Parts: sequence; C-alpha cells; structure tokens
Amino acid sequence: MNKPVSVALLVVGIILLVYGFNASNSVSSDISRTFTGNPTDKSIWFLVGGGAAAVIGLFGLFSGRGSKSL
Repeated sequence: MNKPVSVALLVVGIILLVYGFNASNSVSSDISRTFTGNPTDKSIWFLVGGGAAAVIGLFGLFSGRGSKSL
C-alpha cells in the first residue's frame, strides 16, 4: 500500500473515531443505553470502522515495501 493511501486511511480512521466518541455521548445514545444497555448502532459502527481504518493506515505506513537494489 502506498503512503498517501495509508495516511488517508489513518486520517479517516481518526475522524471516524472522534465522531464515534461524540455519538456515544449523545442524548440518543444515552436513551438507547438506558433501555438496551448498549449505545446506538451508529456510534458502534463509527468506532469499529474508525478503529479498523486507523489500524490499516498505521500498518500501511510502518510496513512499507523496502526498495530492493540489485
């Protein structure tokens, strides 16, 4: 994976994580947590998707292909 794609995935992942944390602290999430014991599905998907994108982006940044010289 090339560096710009990895950086983009990392940035998108961080943004989704921030949205997920904000959504998990919202009023609708509090109401859902009161009745079901869990936050809303929207906040869970933001957190899961953001975490996955951030991990893939970090993996892509740190496991770049080394140049092989002949």
